[in-house]
Amino acid sequence: MEIKHCITCNATLFGPNYIAFPCPNCGEIIYRCKKCRQLGNHYVCSCGFEGP
Repeated sequence: MEIKHCITCNATLFGPNYIAFPCPNCGEIIYRCKKCRQLGNHYVCSCGFEGP
């Protein structure tokens, strides 16, 4: 089983407390924890796409 981490804060993700979605630019799956999503923390995909 692959361990997933939040792209913003690097927290280990488990259970229903995260979301996974494709990068709008390259399609790579981005994982974000609930806290970073609620706060609107900035993230940067490996392709350089930046999001809130």
